[in-house]
Amino acid sequence: MVAAQNKSVAAKSTWLEYIATVRILVVEDEKKTAAFLAKGLREARFRAHSAGDGVAGLTAARTGEFDLLIVDIMLPKMDGWTLVRELRDAGVNTPVIFLTARDSVRDRVKGLELGADDYVVKPFAFSELLARVRSLLRRTPAKSDEIRIQDLEIDTRHHRATRHGVPLNLTPKEFLLLTHLARAGGEVVSRKEIAEHVWDINFNTDTNVVDVVVRRLRAKVDDPFKKKLVHTIRGVGYALKAH
Repeated sequence: MVAAQNKSVAAKSTWLEYIATVRILVVEDEKKTAAFLAKGLREARFRAHSAGDGVAGLTAARTGEFDLLIVDIMLPKMDGWTLVRELRDAGVNTPVIFLTARDSVRDRVKGLELGADDYVVKPFAFSELLARVRSLLRRTPAKSDEIRIQDLEIDTRHHRATRHGVPLNLTPKEFLLLTHLARAGGEVVSRKEIAEHVWDINFNTDTNVVDVVVRRLRAKVDDPFKKKLVHTIRGVGYALKAH
């Protein structure tokens, strides 16, 4: 019984660590809807970004940096149908959920035949959309267990990290922070986001816990080596990148 409970807790912890790295792109031209979706996804621990038209959405999606796309159909510059068709023709298989007011069976079938993985009709309950997002991510092969940035290697499955072949003796929080920064692909991660995703706490500007742990992480990841990977973006947050 105890073993089963421990296994369940471990599985939940692994899932929470995983979703904290998931990047979702919302392609929606209605600003209030886009802001509502992004806010809800971030509160659910995902990394949410948005694009206001089809061309911008296609450009962002083609980078391969996103794990899931939520796409409206009626978009300026390029409609959602074309966006998804272009992605699939280019061999980009990122999961797609159509979120649209077009509710006919014909439209649903068309969306799925174009390569979308799910189809949600507006108006919608955010809780249902969130359930579909989670379900789709569980069906999607997880990201690689290994992350490499220059001579830094992170094995997320076994919770190990090395630099230039030298093991880094990281605490669980330091390892989670390092992985979170690495999954951001060189983008700046705010102190607020780090606090919410790594510590699962409401961020308080008077709290220096993030800065303290970043300093400890930098002492292990950067100080013994010539090239620095952990960068402070003053007034914004932190980034893990080669240059």
